[in-house]
Amino acid sequence: MSAGFRAVQWNRAKLVYDGILLAGVVLYIGAYLALVYWLDPPKDQPAAIDLRIRAFGTCAFFMLTVILSIGPLARLDRRFLPLLYNRRHFGVLTFFVVLLHASFMVEWYAVQNALPSLYDELTKVPDYGKFIGFPFKALGLVALLILFLMAATSHDYWLVFLTPPVWKGLHMALYVAYGLVVMHVALGVMQYDHNPFIPAMLASGFACVTVLHLVAGWRERAGDRAGARGSEGWLSVGPPLSIPDKGARIVAAPDGERIAVFRDGTQIGAFSNLCAHQHGPIGEGRIIDGCVTCPWHGYQYRLKDGCAPPPFTEKLVTYRVRVAHGVVEVDPRPLPPGTPAAIRHE
Repeated sequence: MSAGFRAVQWNRAKLVYDGILLAGVVLYIGAYLALVYWLDPPKDQPAAIDLRIRAFGTCAFFMLTVILSIGPLARLDRRFLPLLYNRRHFGVLTFFVVLLHASFMVEWYAVQNALPSLYDELTKVPDYGKFIGFPFKALGLVALLILFLMAATSHDYWLVFLTPPVWKGLHMALYVAYGLVVMHVALGVMQYDHNPFIPAMLASGFACVTVLHLVAGWRERAGDRAGARGSEGWLSVGPPLSIPDKGARIVAAPDGERIAVFRDGTQIGAFSNLCAHQHGPIGEGRIIDGCVTCPWHGYQYRLKDGCAPPPFTEKLVTYRVRVAHGVVEVDPRPLPPGTPAAIRHE
């Protein structure tokens, strides 16, 4: 994590990651173009531009599918966490691929002196009520705008300026962009090109994202414990040793709030399960070097009070804990962020 805002500092891991991303994009587009040129070479300039439109468009769809799959994959298997740490780079590169896709579409109209037709297509209001003949390019342009907003606000400055809930809400619009892209293809090229590759691409991508999110959500819910109500409304977590050392158990409060209860040896503390950085699942993290460490981007917080160690300033909402009759209990009423609340048990 960072104590201030500064230009992105690339380390070797990030350089390797970005290099693999760029190589993957170049390899896919190069292979796509080479294969089509070999099987069915374009006969004129508009056809050659249309080929580039398809190459970059399918590449962007696969990239969006992978981006939306990284989150649940990381929740299912920690080996995917390095992909999650650098997902912003993936998103920014996807925006530029989509931008090139859109620019080739404009070029396709320009070489045929048909730009007024594009304007008429986008502004013909009655067509927006049709299924066949819907101005599908408008859906792609809205998706491009969403991706632009996400790429432009990818720096942590915007995360703090907008606040984590607003920032996360904005970046959840990626699901909206994905849906728009699916409709953009379904209402566009699929209406006149009956190549089975296109519906297969949409169906497999959508199914992959859906299944991964359902499986990850099911496993996450299965791991939650609905804390039994004890005296004075406190929630029962279990015996101290039932909480993994340097790990957490998550209990669900009556209002649905998820509380992460950590144990480090004989010290026990409880926090909101939302990291102060990007609202990552802090309860899926571990205690490293004496600090609770978020699995998403490595932000750390002291177990005793939920405060990030100096010079950092992030704070987590904490909860009171106690051990009653050999059972750890947590008060579901939250304390102000950074309030000392951890205890030691015998």
